[in-house]
Amino acid sequence: MLEPTALWRSALGAVAVLNIAVWCWTAWRVHRADLPADAAWHGLRRLQLWLSAGYVFGCAFRSWVPVYDIPRLVMVEAPWSSVLVGRSVATVAELCFAAQWALMLKDTTRGGDRPLARLAALQIVPLIVLAELCSWYSVLSTSNLGHTIEESLWGLCAALVALCLLALWPRTAPHQRPLLVLWVVAAGAYALYMFAVDVPMYWQRWLADEAAARPYLGLAEGAADVLGRVVVSTRWDDWKTEVVWMSLYFSVGVWASIGLVHAPRLQLRAPVGRAQASPKIAA
Repeated sequence: MLEPTALWRSALGAVAVLNIAVWCWTAWRVHRADLPADAAWHGLRRLQLWLSAGYVFGCAFRSWVPVYDIPRLVMVEAPWSSVLVGRSVATVAELCFAAQWALMLKDTTRGGDRPLARLAALQIVPLIVLAELCSWYSVLSTSNLGHTIEESLWGLCAALVALCLLALWPRTAPHQRPLLVLWVVAAGAYALYMFAVDVPMYWQRWLADEAAARPYLGLAEGAADVLGRVVVSTRWDDWKTEVVWMSLYFSVGVWASIGLVHAPRLQLRAPVGRAQASPKIAA
């Protein structure tokens, strides 16, 4: 029988192949679709598609060659299976995913009267850039404090998305409200997971390291360590703490990315005050 680690990696690889196939079908659908009357919306869907490609293929690569950053653990002994390569791919993929959500929120502000959504749309990518810098700090220094801040920023962005979408409820067309609920629940569940599971996990790891007086690496020393040290392991005990978040990240996260390409444009009604003012202007 296969060991648990081998079964898990095989499952990740199978999901990655499925995700790529679904993305290719999505690309075919987008490029075969008739050009809508709103050319801006068509351009936005194409941009969402290519940003999704960055996330889908980045996650597929990381599924085939899993990496556990701080201990420098890998499962595959190959030049492309390293913390440096894996973290670089993750950075590009995660920025693409963040840009997808920012674009979706920005589109909801096209009426010009949703300051919260407009502010959130402008802040998501810079916040995730900061999160990526914190992640790189943790990878190089081996301190989990950077990962704690990174995951907190991701949770904050998800909570912002959920709040902004929830604020659109009164103006969303009734037939699109189930979709809006789905988005709000997904973003809210992600934020809850980050603050209830991931952030405490990394915080506890950092506290344990502090209690043990673990020495951290300087950034230059960490860069040399990342370039020169790889530990190949397929032991379940080495990987079991990473299984849950990686499995969700490389499956549900990817489905959310592809789903943003398929999502219809929200039909938003004008505020009541503005709707009442229009006839007076016309008169």
